[in-house]
Amino acid sequence: PFDQWPNGMGFDYFYGFIGAATSQFHPKLYRNTQPAAPSSDPNYILDQDLADDAIQWIHNQKAAAQDKPFFVYYAPGTAHAPHQAPSEWIAKFKGKFEVGWDKVRDDIYARQKAQGIIPADAKLNPRPAEIPPWDSLSATQKKVYARLMEVFAGMLAYQDYQFGRIIGELKRMGQYDNTLIVFIQ
Repeated sequence: PFDQWPNGMGFDYFYGFIGAATSQFHPKLYRNTQPAAPSSDPNYILDQDLADDAIQWIHNQKAAAQDKPFFVYYAPGTAHAPHQAPSEWIAKFKGKFEVGWDKVRDDIYARQKAQGIIPADAKLNPRPAEIPPWDSLSATQKKVYARLMEVFAGMLAYQDYQFGRIIGELKRMGQYDNTLIVFIQ
């Protein structure tokens, strides 16, 4: 039954994947309740497709009823398994995590304090016991985990760029200052 699908829960339009995970390169997508034809583009990637579709949908809504409010629920595949991104976005993070998660974590904490993102008296929580100290890993483990972090960072950066395209289009259309954006991660 489709009563638990987006259209059955009040959404007028849905384009995306059902479930928590899908391939960025070969996703199984639905438009409302119908399977969407897979892309034949060898450079296809889900997050760009979803952003393109959201932008097109916003244009269609404003063309049909310029003063009518609209609601877009933009749910990209980013940070869901499998972790995938265009190779050029992964390459931007090459070598950035070889220092290990302990050092990266300390650096992020210090940077957030310096920028006033977290209070000056904030204390860094201890590393969870389930995560071993970086220095305790073998050279092979460090190489694998550093690569996993590069891919994840590339994936997040690429998704951020796609979200920025939507925001940029809202600004270009003069809709940004009249749009409530709720970002949930």
